[in-house]
Amino acid sequence: MAGFILEAAGTALEEVRSRRPLIHELTNVVTVNDCANITLAVGGRPTMTCSIREVAEMAAAADALVLNLGTLQEHTLEAMHVAAAAAARYGTPIVLDPVGAGGTAWRTGAAGGLIKNYPVAVIRGNASEIQALAAGGKSGVNPGVDSDDKDEADSAGLRKLSTTSGAVIAVTGAVDIVSDGKRTLYCKNGTPLLPYVTGTGCMTTALIGTYAAVTDPFTAALAGILSMGIAGERAVAGRPGAGPGTLHALLMDEIYTLNSETLVSSGKVVAEDE
Repeated sequence: MAGFILEAAGTALEEVRSRRPLIHELTNVVTVNDCANITLAVGGRPTMTCSIREVAEMAAAADALVLNLGTLQEHTLEAMHVAAAAAARYGTPIVLDPVGAGGTAWRTGAAGGLIKNYPVAVIRGNASEIQALAAGGKSGVNPGVDSDDKDEADSAGLRKLSTTSGAVIAVTGAVDIVSDGKRTLYCKNGTPLLPYVTGTGCMTTALIGTYAAVTDPFTAALAGILSMGIAGERAVAGRPGAGPGTLHALLMDEIYTLNSETLVSSGKVVAEDE
C-alpha cells in the first residue's frame, strides 16, 4: 500500500502545479504569512480573507478551506462557522488544525463544535491535540500548543476519532501518522529542527489543504506531511551547523523545487500492517 499511496501523492503534486487551486485559509496571526507563502510555493493560490462579511462567499469560491484555531477569538470562531457552512453547501473540502485542543475548555469545545457540525475532510494536529479530541474533548491536559514530549498518538484512538468524525486524522511528530479508520500509515521523514520553527505545523496544514483541493483526503494528508518532512530534510542536508533560522529560510525554496519524483523516491512510509 505504501508504494501506491506515494505514487498518488506525487500525482497530487503535479495536479496542484497544473491547476493552481484557490485555498481559503482562516489561520492564526502568528503564522499567516508563512502559511500563505508555503501555499504559493507548493503551487496553490492562498486567500487569507477573514471578515465575517465575506468568508461565506470566499469559501464557496475556493477549492479548499483551511481552519486554524491558533490565535482563536470569538469573532474568528464565528467567521469559521460561517465559512465552514458555506464550504459544506458547495462541497468544498475542509481541513481543520485544532491548535491547542486539550488546553482550555473553550478552545477544545470550539474544535469539537466544528468537527460535529461540518464535514471536515482532514484533522491535522500534534499528538496532544489529537489525543484530547479522541478522548471526547478532554481539556486542561496541555495548556500550550506544543505536544507533550511524553504524549504519543495511540493508533486505536486515531481510528476511533476518524470513525466518529468522518475525517482523515493526521498526527505530526517525531513519526507522523495518517489514518482514515481503516488504513494507517507511519511517515518517518523530517528533521528534529522542525519543532523549533514556529508554524511548521500550521504550514503542514496549509499544504494538506492545498492537496485536498485536487485529491482525496487520505492522499492529501500524506502528501502534505511528506512535503514538509522531505523539505525539512533537504533544507538542512549537508549543513552541519544548521539551526532553526536556516531551516525556516530554506523551507520555502525546498517546497518550491519539490517534484513528484522526489516525493516518491524519498518518502519513508510504512503501513501499520507491514
